[in-house]
Amino acid sequence: MNELTSNELIGSKDGIDVVSGLPVYPLGHHEPRRADLDPKVAKRAERQVATMFGISALSIIGAITCYIVVPNDKLVYIPPIGPVNANHVTVGVLFGLGIFLIGTGAIHWAKKLMPDVEVTEERHTYTSSPEDKAAFGETFREGKQASGFSEFKLIRRTLLGAMALFPLPLLVFLRDLGPMPGTKLRETIWAKDIAIVTDATYRKIRPEDIPVGGLVNAVPANLLDVEEQDGNLNARGKASIILVRIAPAEIVSQQGEGWDYQGILAYSKICTHVGCPISLYQQRTHHLLCPCHQSTFDLADSGNVVFGPAARRMPQLPITVDADGYLVAQSDFHEPIGPSFWERG
Repeated sequence: MNELTSNELIGSKDGIDVVSGLPVYPLGHHEPRRADLDPKVAKRAERQVATMFGISALSIIGAITCYIVVPNDKLVYIPPIGPVNANHVTVGVLFGLGIFLIGTGAIHWAKKLMPDVEVTEERHTYTSSPEDKAAFGETFREGKQASGFSEFKLIRRTLLGAMALFPLPLLVFLRDLGPMPGTKLRETIWAKDIAIVTDATYRKIRPEDIPVGGLVNAVPANLLDVEEQDGNLNARGKASIILVRIAPAEIVSQQGEGWDYQGILAYSKICTHVGCPISLYQQRTHHLLCPCHQSTFDLADSGNVVFGPAARRMPQLPITVDADGYLVAQSDFHEPIGPSFWERG
């Protein structure tokens, strides 16, 4: 096989690209740009880059201002889209423009002012020798000098200003996360004498309705009223429980004295690992199994964890019966239900 020439390797003939018809230069060849030859052109390019960075900084400040000043319920008509939220549009456009101009300014800087000479380097082993590390440091210093970061003070200052302002909207937008939860993560709608009803049918439950080994999914009797008032399912997610009946002699321990009623125990239905709902109950072992990550809790022993990633036991709800013989809560849970959160002790 004959050796291929360098022109054939790069798809050219007589120095002309066979596809585009444009001149093909050997590797490392450098055609000076106007900014390389004319200081006025370089100065103009510097001003253009600095202008982009400066407008970026103003856009970011404008985004923060609009987020605070523009009413959250104000609508503007934009054809052909129609009515849109003015706060979202102004904040989105200005913040997006700020990000866009940082990128375009950096590209313009690289194309007009940074060196564009092609350089080749042989592959080397992953472990660098001390000489290579020293050479890299020298190359980095040379690159820093060649990039003009130290030379073009206007670009450097406007870039640093734009980059310093860039994270501020992200901090301001944290306000949209809403107010701190306060005690909401620690409380549910369970309270003293709240009747326990079956989930879905909302029928009150008597002790004789649950046989030994049985399990019933239940909720508080006031749940529907709370959901209608609040318009969400947050209360259901926190207040859902399971009732299991275990022979009293097989109950090893409880989280509080007298929290069961004739072997009927009430536990939160929400796994303490990541909050999955649980109803998989093994009658013989009294174990409750989470289907998501296989955390297993012993309901006959205070709901303690016996297997899996959960770090905390299942909270127990104290129960008793009312004057009519229906199961009711003695109080709310004595510890937060569900997964961990930052403020939990």
